[in-house]
Amino acid sequence: MSPSLKQTGSYRGRFAPSPSGPLHFGSLVAALSSYLDAKANQGKWLVRIEDIDTPRVVMGAADNILTTLEAYGLYWDEKVVYQSQRHALYQDYLTTLKSDSLVYPCQCTRKQIKAMGGFYNNHCRALALSWQDNALRLQQRCPVTEFNDAIQGTVVIPPAIAHEDYIVKRRDGLFAYQLVVVVDDIEQKISHIVRGADLLEPTARQISLFQQLNQPPPEYAHVPLAVAEPGFKLSKQNHAPAIDNHNPLPTLYAALRYLHVPVDSLHNYQDVDALLTHAIDIFSLDHVPKVQEIQLDSLENGDFAFRPLFSSTSI
Repeated sequence: MSPSLKQTGSYRGRFAPSPSGPLHFGSLVAALSSYLDAKANQGKWLVRIEDIDTPRVVMGAADNILTTLEAYGLYWDEKVVYQSQRHALYQDYLTTLKSDSLVYPCQCTRKQIKAMGGFYNNHCRALALSWQDNALRLQQRCPVTEFNDAIQGTVVIPPAIAHEDYIVKRRDGLFAYQLVVVVDDIEQKISHIVRGADLLEPTARQISLFQQLNQPPPEYAHVPLAVAEPGFKLSKQNHAPAIDNHNPLPTLYAALRYLHVPVDSLHNYQDVDALLTHAIDIFSLDHVPKVQEIQLDSLENGDFAFRPLFSSTSI
């Protein structure tokens, strides 16, 4: 970890990539925004590898992600946490929820849920099905129909989503993202989460789970997604190109411009540490465009042209 940029404080942020491929420009924006907000608030910045969904894990991707973060000067403050090493912890939380009669087995297939109108209608809640070979769902006792986001403002969640009993352990035995991400944030004492706007909808469920576990939720800020065209986000699944580890300065500069950080001309910075040091001094979430998507029109001489797309905060 780089001691030159390390600061301390009560703020605890995190970047939590899934190791399904190398980092692309969109994931750099998410990492950079969370890093800058932590450091601008004299806080700590943690890295968590979300490898709970083992079928999607690509061998070597986690190490590649960490190498890329280092190349871009984004050094973490504590030991990297891997979800694949925390199964006993997740089971403890699940056992507590079960003992409070908040979890039940569900046998509904995706086809059946589609026939319900696309949202699960709590069909299995009273059926007393076997705990074996079925998914486990959490009874939604604290529905969140809206929440305040530091960038997107008031986010409104459709009632069908807010009131839906959602899966916390899959039929194949894997713990579900919605459970493990909240458990990890509780255990790591995360106070602030800055991430991509594609996670606005899951945030409502996560806030509700914090409430059901009698824990205060973090403060949330969702930065606009980088998209190749409207509705088509840059992602590993969409084969977005990996960012360059060998010449990181131009891409880091482009990511700062994407976030509307008022940096000087690229030629004024000799390396990524100099650029990041200046960016930390001037960074504010208030600068970030209050939209959910920004289209990347071109890449010329290491710099992007950007086009904001929409700003609605109703999911």
